[in-house]
Amino acid sequence: MLEIQDVTKTFGTHTAVDGVSLQLSPGVIGLIGHNGAGKSTLMQMLATLMPPTRGRILLEGQDVVARPALMRRRLGYLPQDFGVYPHLTALEFLQYFAALKGVRGRQRLMELLELVNLHEQAHRPAIGFSGGMRQRLGIAQALLNDPDVLIVDEPTAGLDPEERLRFRHLLGDLGRQRLVIVSTHIVSDVENMATHLVILRRGRLVACETPEAVLARAAGRVWTASLAPQEYEALRGHVQMLQAQPQGARVQVRMAHPTRPFAEAMATQATLEEALMAERYADHREAA
Repeated sequence: MLEIQDVTKTFGTHTAVDGVSLQLSPGVIGLIGHNGAGKSTLMQMLATLMPPTRGRILLEGQDVVARPALMRRRLGYLPQDFGVYPHLTALEFLQYFAALKGVRGRQRLMELLELVNLHEQAHRPAIGFSGGMRQRLGIAQALLNDPDVLIVDEPTAGLDPEERLRFRHLLGDLGRQRLVIVSTHIVSDVENMATHLVILRRGRLVACETPEAVLARAAGRVWTASLAPQEYEALRGHVQMLQAQPQGARVQVRMAHPTRPFAEAMATQATLEEALMAERYADHREAA
């Protein structure tokens, strides 16, 4: 559906995105990487907000770099810094954006407010909305034109745990019918909803694969143990500590290491974030 061919973006001497090639189909794509990995730059190019320095972006075979209107008609976009007009109600806000997008019909607006669970707040000014409510209003405006491609950049930044959970469920539901690309550096945001992960490091594509494949590779790389404080301090420079929790006079740790780091260490099931950290740790060891 969406094909990215050798896309590169440079700013002066800095290369933000370096030769990325992908083929993406409907589902939820988790675009993950550290801050500065190139996620936002890539998403802005997909949203036709900036052209690539080199490469092509095709939507069902059509070049949207040369003809950005082809993408914009079928795109919903929620940027990282999404602002609302504080003195407009939720319904008035959607009416304003509907007029800009040429969408008519109050029924459509009310359906969207119900979809994002804001129908009971339709006539409430947005100035009183929580961060999560504003994000859900942002999703509603992104869905006004019933897009085939929905791009969401760092959607849960600043949200409390309950709002983050609600937002993840909403995006997961939307991904059943369209291509949803979610950029985040918080791996837990996409762990239970992404059909595929696109991993960027320093602007380059590291992998495009299922979460299950990442977790399978982590088998035998994540370990747990109960350590005395002095043992913990001695080990910190030799293994990648993922978590350390004091328990009485000892420290319960979770560690990443390609092999069993010591006899008492026990293999354990990794979370997706731990699996990715274990992989990076193994890569760094091999490079060294």
